[in-house]
Amino acid sequence: MSSLALDTRKKILEATVRLLLEGNGEGVRMEDIAGAAGISRQAVYLHFPSRGELMIASVRYLDSVYGLDEEVKRLREAQTGVEILGAFIEFWGNYVPKIYGAAKALSKLRDKDEAAAAAWKDRMDSVRSGCRRTIETIEHDGLLSPEWTVDEAVDLMWTMLSIENWERLTFDCSWTSVEYVSRMKCVLGQMLLRAG
Repeated sequence: MSSLALDTRKKILEATVRLLLEGNGEGVRMEDIAGAAGISRQAVYLHFPSRGELMIASVRYLDSVYGLDEEVKRLREAQTGVEILGAFIEFWGNYVPKIYGAAKALSKLRDKDEAAAAAWKDRMDSVRSGCRRTIETIEHDGLLSPEWTVDEAVDLMWTMLSIENWERLTFDCSWTSVEYVSRMKCVLGQMLLRAG
């Protein structure tokens, strides 16, 4: 891809993310994005054949802006299930505040907008995959509480760490990020790990 094409693609992604954040999900039609990027709607479609692909690429672009790879470095270094559980909760609890605006916009739009729903599903599937890796490692280590199957434990962890729960605990209940991480580590550890 030429440098001009890469610059145009970046301009489109930046405009999409800006519109998502500023409008809380409103005003993110292809023509709105084209206008915000200062290019034609046809140029947007040349780089992103569908709005769904553009939404997914925009959320992934936001991950790159916030250095997602660096953020998960400690998570990748964790070896045991217990280490991965703690590292995952710490990573997620500190990452959600960075992406919250875009996540809120996608969440708001997902019921009436297929592209937003696709982008939301892409991100939530990624989180669920991280939960599955964590639980499967805990199970492999022989530390999963016998009260849970792997699938049930994944469901619970994924739900407990949902953006909606984070929002309630930090906004409605005034938990700090530090309190959120500490308390979620404690609660999920007590619920999921074998006693003793």
